[in-house]
Amino acid sequence: MEKVKYGIDPHNKLIIEETKRKTKLPGFRRILDGKFKVNKNNTLIYHIKSPLPHDINAPHQVKLRGRWSLTENHSLRFTLDKWRRQTFGDQLILRGDITDVNKNSVEFSVTTTTKDNVRSTHVLKLRGRWQADKHNRLIFMVKKEHQRYDTLTFNGAWQINKNHEIIYQYQKARLIRKLKKIHTLTLKGYWDIKEKMRVSYVIDRNTNSAFDFRTRLAIFKDDYIKYAIGIKLSRRPGPVKQTITLFGRWKVKKNVGLVFEVKYGNRKIQKIVFGAEVKITNRDTILFKLKNNVDNEDIGIKLELGHKILKGDGQAFIRLLKSKRESVVLIGAGLKW
Repeated sequence: MEKVKYGIDPHNKLIIEETKRKTKLPGFRRILDGKFKVNKNNTLIYHIKSPLPHDINAPHQVKLRGRWSLTENHSLRFTLDKWRRQTFGDQLILRGDITDVNKNSVEFSVTTTTKDNVRSTHVLKLRGRWQADKHNRLIFMVKKEHQRYDTLTFNGAWQINKNHEIIYQYQKARLIRKLKKIHTLTLKGYWDIKEKMRVSYVIDRNTNSAFDFRTRLAIFKDDYIKYAIGIKLSRRPGPVKQTITLFGRWKVKKNVGLVFEVKYGNRKIQKIVFGAEVKITNRDTILFKLKNNVDNEDIGIKLELGHKILKGDGQAFIRLLKSKRESVVLIGAGLKW
């Protein structure tokens, strides 16, 4: 059986080269006019618009099997698996830009040019979920068949904007004028804290699409929460230092626990909920030993607040503390007061 070698020309069109097994001579090489698409299983398919005149029996589409990844230049790469006639390890680099990131998808715009110099742009949408790797880099897990995943690694340092959202920027040169353009991707989500020395940015809780970042230092004050982390990039010897600062206000909610309210860009307030061991100090302040709000596991953080910080339910809670004979009161994770 003849083997087929695949490639992509500078205009994002599929190149097919057939090679004979019993000879070292190159086979027939052709460029097919068409465009790439992705199906619901994130399989790469090339739809052929018009086969060559002598290829009457040529297929109208070519289905390719392989693995998705991201190049250092933020182009989309597809590495072929060994399957039937396709050769193993061939890499198809789809030239284009990342145009949008959603809670469970990444979209790439790909432009093709026909032999008549007609340009058309279409979007490839890969579906999956977001995560953070062990180096605190952003990765997108592309869902494949049989519960398998391919990994797109965003090998750059992400940042936090003024709306407490994660943004990722990358620079790419345009092929025509060689001008460099900065692309900014904004990931919509909210912050949460459930584990010791970890802070999470939740994109979609239903699909477990979230970044769980490893932290080095945590500071909790009366109007902000600050985490220091490091992002290890492959092209740098040391980690990039990043600071996550969430501004908000503390409240004690009856039958809920201690909450930290953060205001996001759409003016929506999101609550980070904690359980806690609580006691009044000899300085007439309130000391909270924080726990997560799932199973009351200690997260290794202590927070001291003055009486004036807590209003509403907080004032009633202070009166309760003063009336109790116990030195410590537990709140959160279903514990009522």
